[in-house]
Amino acid sequence: MDAITIIRAKRDGHALTPEQIDWVVAAYTAGEVADEQMSALAMAILLNGMTRPEIARWTAAMIASGDRMDFSSLPLPTTDKHSTGGVGDKITLPLAPLVAACGAAVPQLSGRGLGHTGGTLDKLESIPGWRARLSGPEMLGVLREAGAVICAAGEGLAPADRKLYALRDVTGTVESIPLIASSIMSKKIAEGTGALVLDVKAGSGAFMKTEADARELAETMVEIGADHGVRTVALLTGMSTPLGLTAGNALEVRESVEVLAGGGPADVVELTLALAREMLDAAGLKDADPERALADGSAMDHWRRMISAQGGDPDAPLPTARDTHTLAAPATGVLAELDAYAVGVAAWRLGAGRSRKEDPVQAGAGVELHAKPGDRVTEGAPLLTLHTDTPERFGAALAELTDGGAFRIVPEGAPAPEVRPVVLGRIS
Repeated sequence: MDAITIIRAKRDGHALTPEQIDWVVAAYTAGEVADEQMSALAMAILLNGMTRPEIARWTAAMIASGDRMDFSSLPLPTTDKHSTGGVGDKITLPLAPLVAACGAAVPQLSGRGLGHTGGTLDKLESIPGWRARLSGPEMLGVLREAGAVICAAGEGLAPADRKLYALRDVTGTVESIPLIASSIMSKKIAEGTGALVLDVKAGSGAFMKTEADARELAETMVEIGADHGVRTVALLTGMSTPLGLTAGNALEVRESVEVLAGGGPADVVELTLALAREMLDAAGLKDADPERALADGSAMDHWRRMISAQGGDPDAPLPTARDTHTLAAPATGVLAELDAYAVGVAAWRLGAGRSRKEDPVQAGAGVELHAKPGDRVTEGAPLLTLHTDTPERFGAALAELTDGGAFRIVPEGAPAPEVRPVVLGRIS
């Protein structure tokens, strides 16, 4: 085997053989294929695509590059969820303990935010004492104690993906659906969960801007799950408007706790329950009632146990930003649009996100929404509140919201765009 022959084959539109895929992924992981050669192959895959058998084999090769977790010692069925990311997407926080309260084990490996999208681990790290990094035995211990764990993936899980992901980020090949799908699914299958529910987002604040692209990605990932014996379903969900009323780290934790307490924004509750029902159904727990688990406090009990088991204090006050700035509504009427991408970039500029993986984040920074599309607003009343520890950031964040047309207010009675439901479709 040699890299040049494999690059030429894909460049010329041919399907790679299973042996070629196995070799090139293993050789790249071992450092025997150079970055520039894998860059050329990734670009050829971006331009010419992959067949379903190629994608399945590529995913299998990335799984085989590292460890595979095993939760067979647990007495409960395991089920997990993955979101393709968005603005205000705090769903994992209330969802994992909610599903655990209904009788499943939830081993949730999560990541950090980059750019305008938030990261689950960054949010949870705003809780004093909480730890993202757990050993395998520690992860099992938290699952036995709380029924759910949210933590960082270990270094040994799909190392081929970790190396290739970093390369794609700097070579203009991030958008390849076969590479996105195999990246996500290699980690989730290696994680060892028995069932997987995907939340594939579409809209301005999502990686996939159109429903057509989101559907193609969802269908590809569901097929990969089936090829590897993991029951997988996907929900297509909207991300043109931020989820909930906050985008930021501690701000989103606070909102998640409100959901677990039986309150919270309607769209966050709706999506949390929709995903919970899918996860429980995939785990064989069709009769479980997640709505009751929210109402009777059992989901909150599992949250507190999960946070405590990972070193956090569920009763500790969450960090708050030192400075705030309120953006008032410029007119009276109905809020017709509130662009998720612009809100996400504003939160990032305030310090809630990072440009590079090693950058720190501010726990209290972010954007608080006082209205959602379809709501009536009054001139001079608060529309958005910006939070940061570094007030010199307000200017750039405000420019993102005001100069780029991040929101639109129409007179009452005027035609306004339809406010679409959170869940746009289902693929199984």
